[in-house]
Amino acid sequence: MHHIDPAAHLARVRETRPLVHNITNHVAMNSMANVLLAIGASPAMVHAREEAAEFTALAGALTINIGTLSPHWVDAMEAAALAAGETGRPWVLDPVAVGATRYRRETGARLLALAPTVIRGNASEIIALAGGAGGGRGVDSTDPAEAALEAARRLAEHTGGVVAVTGEVDLVTDGRRLAQVRGGHPLMPRVTTLGCALTGVVAAFLAGADDSFEATTAALASYAVAGELAGEVARGPGSFAVAFLDALYHLDHEALAERARLEMADAP
Repeated sequence: MHHIDPAAHLARVRETRPLVHNITNHVAMNSMANVLLAIGASPAMVHAREEAAEFTALAGALTINIGTLSPHWVDAMEAAALAAGETGRPWVLDPVAVGATRYRRETGARLLALAPTVIRGNASEIIALAGGAGGGRGVDSTDPAEAALEAARRLAEHTGGVVAVTGEVDLVTDGRRLAQVRGGHPLMPRVTTLGCALTGVVAAFLAGADDSFEATTAALASYAVAGELAGEVARGPGSFAVAFLDALYHLDHEALAERARLEMADAP
């Protein structure tokens, strides 16, 4: 099984400073932009349906997050995802609480039909998106990540892309390969939008990458190491948020080589 080197992927992000176009939720915009800047990418938050598609063609990658949906935003999301497909830009779908309401389920299905390069969600979201009966309550996951592996594999086969199920242990699959990523810190879920921001980091790693599965796994591993480092100095959620940005900014080859915990396998 081929070895994935997160540091090499991070170095590429810092050298190329990819422009990441994020159609994300109201809550996430500021922290997502700060996380992308800290890791070395260039964030943009362009939501108007009048310009979303045009802007996607200028960016290195796109993210779409359905956390705070409204009709104009959904129009912009679809237009941007179509533009990404037409121009060969990678894009990441973050199906926040996709099983919670009919509007979210319908929007999730419409975006899924546009073949995201990567889908990143918690176990409940991945199961709901795959049409399973996830026990999701709002945006918190109530399913163990392993329960979502089958749904993830189905989604990966359906889209031809990569699916990342994030939780205590992250699972990444493209239907053929499977990676498990350990690390992070228990304070991470206590800081709002760190998951949303991770979707942006995945997109930054996808920009210019040859292999979406490897790039996604490298992004998750880098994020987990930064979380671990931040957790060593944080005293609570507030100081963790600050320490996490600093940890992303200072993340280096040495820390990743020492701390990244990746396991590779062929998908069962």
